[in-house]
Amino acid sequence: MHFDLPPIDQQAERLIELGVHEMAGLSAGDVRAAAAAGHGDAGLLTVHEKLAPASVLTPLLRYKSKSGFVVVDMADVDLFAPTEQAMLPESALHLLGEVDRGDHLANWSPDEALPAIVDADRTPLTLTEGIHWLLQRPDILERGKCFMTIGSRLRKPDGSFDTRTPAVWISNGTGRDGKDNRNAPKVGWCWWGNRHTWLGFASASDRVPLPN
Repeated sequence: MHFDLPPIDQQAERLIELGVHEMAGLSAGDVRAAAAAGHGDAGLLTVHEKLAPASVLTPLLRYKSKSGFVVVDMADVDLFAPTEQAMLPESALHLLGEVDRGDHLANWSPDEALPAIVDADRTPLTLTEGIHWLLQRPDILERGKCFMTIGSRLRKPDGSFDTRTPAVWISNGTGRDGKDNRNAPKVGWCWWGNRHTWLGFASASDRVPLPN
């Protein structure tokens, strides 16, 4: 499902308001200049994950006044890196075009969804890109309609992929999440071969680097 985004200059101000620029070692002027360079383009303004990793961005997420959190068994969340289908520009900031939640792929496994995304000439979102999307549009996260970010995978020492797949959804506050995290945005994982009726697959049309 497609969601309209604020103008790029407003997205820049939102990131500055949240302090993302400081976390990334950028000045407010850096972010505003990058946004100005992308003026006239449509897309999601995103800071490179090397500068603003998932562990830093996740607490900025909000749902019903609750802050985001990373599940306890994903302490290695920042080691999940872009796959060959989701290569990031080297620039500090880039734009993602035509971001979509992928509701039509709900109840598909990541293994089934990835070829469909690529065949449609699209690219899967990485985890930090998905988080950026929610920072601009928190309402995209809905109960029963959340999303995976299969552009991020963890490579094991033997070269194979870890079978955990990053996703963002809303916690029920059960199990190790804890009651205090009920209704909080949750960065977690699902198995690569499993299907979930309430998880789509976020994707974009392209990535456009912005001048540093």
